[in-house]
Amino acid sequence: MKKDAMISIKGIQRIDGEQEVVELFTCGRFYRRNNSYWLSYQESETTGFEGHRTTLHIEPNRVTMQRSGPTSSQLIVEGGCRHQCFYDTGYGALTVGINGREIHSTLTDEGGELDFSYAMDINTALASEHRVVIKVQVSGQNAGPQ
Repeated sequence: MKKDAMISIKGIQRIDGEQEVVELFTCGRFYRRNNSYWLSYQESETTGFEGHRTTLHIEPNRVTMQRSGPTSSQLIVEGGCRHQCFYDTGYGALTVGINGREIHSTLTDEGGELDFSYAMDINTALASEHRVVIKVQVSGQNAGPQ
């Protein structure tokens, strides 16, 4: 059953020794299906992807981030693996390499925390390093289908 949730997302990006931190607080939906968790939320003007929906499929050693809307992207982060992924910036589409580093999750049916890191490369040259920390707090009410 899908549940309403408060979601806190902290993204840390490193490019050429420079670090940028972005934090987002939003509402979304959270649920478990089999051994996986699903988290979805609407993007806002703050993220630059207003009108998009981001969905995360969280498995024990793999996180798939799917953005849908006017543009679409999919990133697969799997610990110890490199995946070629499609990423649309809104200004153009790229095929990028995603080298999964670590994935740590304390998620339960009531929420918890997901912490994962990856390196992004373009034509096998390191472009940036990322760490994402997502905290999910389920509210007391169940949500309908979405």
